[in-house]
Amino acid sequence: MKKVLKILLIVVFIAAVIGIIFYFGKKNSQTNETYDTTSPFMGNIEVKAVATGEVKPLETIEIKPNISGVIKSINVSEGQYVEKGQLIVELKVVPNVQSLNAAQQAINAAKITVDQEQRNFNRTSTLYHQGVLPKADYDNANATYKSAQQQLKAAQNDYKVAQTGVAPGLEAFATTRILATTSGMILDIPVEVGNMVQEINNFSTGTTIATMADVKKMIFEGKVDEAEVGKLKEGMKINVSIGAIPNKTFVAILDFISPQGVASNGVVQFEIKAPVQLDSDNFIRAGYSANAEVVTQEAKNVLLVKSAHVRYDENSKPYVELLKSGTGQDAKYEKKYITLGITDGVNVQVKSGLNKADKIKIWNTDLNKTDKKGENQD
Repeated sequence: MKKVLKILLIVVFIAAVIGIIFYFGKKNSQTNETYDTTSPFMGNIEVKAVATGEVKPLETIEIKPNISGVIKSINVSEGQYVEKGQLIVELKVVPNVQSLNAAQQAINAAKITVDQEQRNFNRTSTLYHQGVLPKADYDNANATYKSAQQQLKAAQNDYKVAQTGVAPGLEAFATTRILATTSGMILDIPVEVGNMVQEINNFSTGTTIATMADVKKMIFEGKVDEAEVGKLKEGMKINVSIGAIPNKTFVAILDFISPQGVASNGVVQFEIKAPVQLDSDNFIRAGYSANAEVVTQEAKNVLLVKSAHVRYDENSKPYVELLKSGTGQDAKYEKKYITLGITDGVNVQVKSGLNKADKIKIWNTDLNKTDKKGENQD
């Protein structure tokens, strides 16, 4: 029994020795940990709000017919620039049987009226020249006869319109000739020759024959998160980057911020619009995807440090640790509270508490490998 107890005590002693060695070894390794240092540096800093969206024409126009019919010819192509008044599409009217019958009946009735008024005028004219009737009766009969002739002509024109869509003598202004209402580029032609098209009226929105726009006037339309929208103001300059045109930014001026947000995937976003200032070197196609950056805050030639080098105490007050004395394992640091300004997520402005000569502890030594040129390092 004594032998077993002796062995047990020896095992406990050995375990205690190993534990003590491990504890002090770990403590010494922590004590011997060294840190690199870096210094604050002067520079410029910007805080940006980012919006995603697309570039589209400032105004898009849909060309629609004023009369129903069949596409007879398409005289332009997508991507073509056209002038105001240029022929876009020509229609062929398909006669409506009821309209034709009504127009024909109107002609027949007008012919009967003309025959009646002609006989009446001839009778009145004979009596007038015999001195039986006064001139006033003659003039009235003549006017009534001419009016009946005009009504017949109008009925015949109505029949022509019902049949062909074109009134005699007005071919140049015929509604079957669909003209460009403004100068611009043809973006889309959703119809083909032979398609039926519906006129635009109070009961129908009509068939879109072509879509056109002035591509020299483009606008950025995008969405920005609610966390950023409060920083935006109309009149701010925006830098627009278009994915299809790399290494190039376009200036735009913010002129619209939606007063109402739209929730999407749990995030509320607000629409913004900004006319884009184009140049002659790049052709911007409608619908290009784009990103826009808006500088909401900036500071120039100010003292900066890396955001990763700043720590916060239990009261959320920012501080850094400054090298007080010594080097390497003998280095001693002291906590220094600082006042911060704006941050871009990488660097942060230091308003007070530091100067360029200070040596700041780098908590993560890997950051030392990526410090920007211009920072002082030990």
